[in-house]
Amino acid sequence: MANIRPFCMPKWGIEMTEGTIAEWMVKEGEAFSKGQVLCLIETAKITNEVEAEYDAVLKRLLAPASDEAHPVGALLAVFADADTSDAEVDEFIAGFKPAETSVAAKGGGSAPAPAAATPAAPAQALAREPKKIVTNRAISPEALKLAEAEGVDIEPIEGSGRNGRITYQDVVQALRPERAVSYKGSAQLVEDSPEAFASPLARRIAAQHGISLSSIRGTGARGRISKADVLALVKPTTAAAPVFGAPFELVVNQPSVQPFDKVRKVVAKRLTEAKQTIPHFYLRVSASVDALMDLRKTANLVLGTKASINDYIVKAVALALVKHPDVNVQVHGDSVHSFPHADVAIAVASPKGLVTPIVRQADRMHIAQIAATTRALIDKAQAGKLGYEDMDGGTFSVSNLGMFGIEQFDAIINPPQGAILAVGGANRVAVEADSGDIAFETRMQLTMSVDHRAIDGAAGAQFLQTLKGLLEAPEGLFQ
Repeated sequence: MANIRPFCMPKWGIEMTEGTIAEWMVKEGEAFSKGQVLCLIETAKITNEVEAEYDAVLKRLLAPASDEAHPVGALLAVFADADTSDAEVDEFIAGFKPAETSVAAKGGGSAPAPAAATPAAPAQALAREPKKIVTNRAISPEALKLAEAEGVDIEPIEGSGRNGRITYQDVVQALRPERAVSYKGSAQLVEDSPEAFASPLARRIAAQHGISLSSIRGTGARGRISKADVLALVKPTTAAAPVFGAPFELVVNQPSVQPFDKVRKVVAKRLTEAKQTIPHFYLRVSASVDALMDLRKTANLVLGTKASINDYIVKAVALALVKHPDVNVQVHGDSVHSFPHADVAIAVASPKGLVTPIVRQADRMHIAQIAATTRALIDKAQAGKLGYEDMDGGTFSVSNLGMFGIEQFDAIINPPQGAILAVGGANRVAVEADSGDIAFETRMQLTMSVDHRAIDGAAGAQFLQTLKGLLEAPEGLFQ
């Protein structure tokens, strides 16, 4: 069989059971060289660069970059020579069995594949007889087995385990060839041997400061030299405090004066009177809108419309108003006018200021009709062509700022109407499920400003209760 090698999920530390491919630096079918960064692997604690330990081609990519976690030892990709056929790769994958991962570092900290899964070794290596080692040094069974198989002298090895115990990683590091490093210029690193076991950033910092990697003992996985190892040898320098230009000077902060136009004058006058003369009180509630958002997608496809979430809110408000006529009111002096149908005004930001065109008898319209009506009113508002008949009256208003990321706000009542609903954005929040576990759902904050002269708190609360039920069970909007 061709020279085919597996690339498996490595194991960094005893507690690691799985990892995630954050990014691939090499594409399928692309050749790479020794020392090149192949991918980034994330665990619960670290993100590590995985470097190639030999020249090859990424013949098959089995685990693309995603949020999916892969267990330690799982086959992530297949490396091979350029002339390896797809049939040979398929045969290799079909017969592949994950290597034993009980030893924390057997798979290699940044190695592309576990040492146990490399292709067949040369004949002379296979013929090597294990050399029995007798020592009083503290050494792990796996480390001793590897040292005997490779003929490693363990006496010079400085154990990194507890109480100086020699670990498997210590023996693996001892098997690595000596490294010779030379430097050219202030930031260019030339390695006589590409076996320098250091992160790319550590190499770059070492080159910038003229530090020899061969003199550093790495503290990372399998003795890998990290940025911290190099920075520990960097001598601090004394630098002068930076100078940021000339002294700060004040400039003239001249305003541009824009008098109110006719529309904004009317709006300002009415809102001022409303806030000063109407005794506002506020009722707040939140509603789960996952079902509404799902239904909207389906209904838009079936009906061939582009109804927005706000159109569905207008429909729900209209149905709730008809059910609670004591909220569907206008206040005129000392009298309250109650209406059988809901004329719902929608707040629209136009070039001339805030306007509130009205969707008349919205309770009698279906969603497609409401969507068409609101679209026409918004287009007229943007063009400055709204007429008196488009804005006169109304029994209730809806002001929606959710599309701007506003979570919650209080709106001012639009007289002579008795109430206005302020709609915030739909956000994912954590909630307690029926099973007691934590779940996530999409919730929308609703605040109703109420004229206490005409509407009591209980009446407003019952209206919001009905509205919440319609939004959370939106099939009722099609009755």
